Amino acid sequence: MITPVMRAFARAVWSQFHYRMLLLTLLPFLLSLLLWGLLLWQSLQLMIDAIQSYFVVHDSFGMIASALASIGLGALKSVIVPLLAMWLLLPLVIVTALMFTGLLAMPAVVKHVSRRAYPALEAREGGSNWGSVWNATVGLIGFLAMWLLSLPLTLIPMVGFVIQPLLWGWLTSRMMAYDALATHADAAERKTILQAHRWPLLLIGVVTGAMGTAPMLLWLGGAFAVVLFPFLATLAIWLYVLVFVFTGLWFQHYCLDALARFRAVTPAAAEIKDIN
Repeated sequence: MITPVMRAFARAVWSQFHYRMLLLTLLPFLLSLLLWGLLLWQSLQLMIDAIQSYFVVHDSFGMIASALASIGLGALKSVIVPLLAMWLLLPLVIVTALMFTGLLAMPAVVKHVSRRAYPALEAREGGSNWGSVWNATVGLIGFLAMWLLSLPLTLIPMVGFVIQPLLWGWLTSRMMAYDALATHADAAERKTILQAHRWPLLLIGVVTGAMGTAPMLLWLGGAFAVVLFPFLATLAIWLYVLVFVFTGLWFQHYCLDALARFRAVTPAAAEIKDIN
């Protein structure tokens, strides 16, 4: 299991530095930036006011100040409301970047990898754009449900660092694996490969999910992060898109390699479409 995963990783790293793949990060980044720029301009202050009002109504500022002071972070009490707003927005920013990357960048990733690494692999068009959208929508709903249910667990030290990569790994593997096989595998092949390789695919998703936590470090600067929020948000969105493009390359190399090996070992299965 590990050898194909690592082989696909090495190929993805090599592909990532191709100028076309670097340029590919621009469109999802610009669209995400435009969307969130408009949303934050219109509603960020409303969100901060709502959080502020909630704390005032429930008399929570004293409790929060005491909790922060007990761990030596009393200076953060003056910026706790905008910091909380930033952390609430973070999952939505990540999901937006992921969806734009999946819808806009993955077709180019598929063409790039298949043309350069698997030119002889037959494209059987077992997936579709609507199938990709439906798969992403169902995955997103499931992710949001699990994320909301897991929020209380993130208050336990270190548990959040385990849960978050697992959740992102599940969502990423669900979205990226479908898109990686949609063009070249038929429906039967896709179902078989996704079932047979579910653990390696989840492993790739978890590793890239952990990589995706790196931009979160930009949001940990306390008052410094609040002051530089527009700049840090812009940089974080681009880093997320970059990670997601690399993730797409990794899944693409792994899935097409798995499909090629599947057809080589089971030539009869590769002719299912012609027999039917």
